Amino acid sequence: MLVDVSSGQHLFAREIDRRFMPASVTKVMTAFTAFRLIDEGRIDPATPFLISQDLEDQWSGEGSSMFLKAGERPTFGELLLGATTVSGNDACVAMALASTGSLRAWVRLMNRNAADLGMGNTHFGGANGFPDEGQTFTTARDLATLGSSLVNRYPGLYRRYFGHPTLTWRGLTQANHDPVTGKVAGGDGMKTGFTSEAGYTVIGSAKREGRRLIVVVAGSPTARLRDEAARGLLEWGFANFASTRVAEKGTIVGRARVQGGDARHVPLRVAQDLALAHPIDRGAAPPRMTIRYRGPLEAPISQGEVIASLHVEMDSMPAFDVPLEAAADVGEAGPLDRLVNGVAEFFS
Repeated sequence: MLVDVSSGQHLFAREIDRRFMPASVTKVMTAFTAFRLIDEGRIDPATPFLISQDLEDQWSGEGSSMFLKAGERPTFGELLLGATTVSGNDACVAMALASTGSLRAWVRLMNRNAADLGMGNTHFGGANGFPDEGQTFTTARDLATLGSSLVNRYPGLYRRYFGHPTLTWRGLTQANHDPVTGKVAGGDGMKTGFTSEAGYTVIGSAKREGRRLIVVVAGSPTARLRDEAARGLLEWGFANFASTRVAEKGTIVGRARVQGGDARHVPLRVAQDLALAHPIDRGAAPPRMTIRYRGPLEAPISQGEVIASLHVEMDSMPAFDVPLEAAADVGEAGPLDRLVNGVAEFFS
């Protein structure tokens, strides 16, 4: 799957709702969960965590590893770099314990985040993608949603923790196996995965001239084929499609009806800059756009809440939806509001 993040458009898609085991690509959700905790002020990247003997015995050197040792006190940020750069299974477990106290609580957070993002075909059974008898599964569509959300919601944290070519811990330097960073112009992440059950999987991202593409390749029989497919799809996407900006973040595009509120309508705005991708050899045809929501919407509504979508149709491109959020608060109606709304509704 190849997605243009600025619009959410699918530039290439094949079996994007087929479930598969993501292996270490699971760590992208681990990173998203960590970013959310940092952004909400629930964990400080500078917080140290004491590595226990049990953690060392169970996870240090188990598969991809940061090789943590009992008695060490890495910070949460260093553990996060260990997860994103060298795919440390031990680092992921340490992050979970450092922030929530248990793996079970951390995995609940991961699944709650997946549900919040609308990843309806995804479930996580662990923090690091280690084989778990099929409890962990996802789809290309869901991984593209996750990757897009990661870079859109937390761009500063993404730049800080992804795209590093190496990591050195306790004198041991390990390379990042990401096939995009440093190998594709503008490549800056994200994550590979492999187990004998899952095959070779990758989610990759590159940004050029303000335009970001995300690619997902899953179930490849070899690492070489996976890497070549990911790089090839990104290059093809940049070479054959252009992007035209049609609205800046916060642009009001319409309004939705509200029931039981202190206002009868709420303005709708795009949640991020909106640009439309189109084949270079065909030019940008005028899009057909309609606002969609299940209405009337029930008050109260909070500013910034996603309550509708902008359905976009373009010639020669698959239709797609852009999230729309409330541009104002709408409180519950008081007695006078209900009277005024009732009279207005009668005459309308």
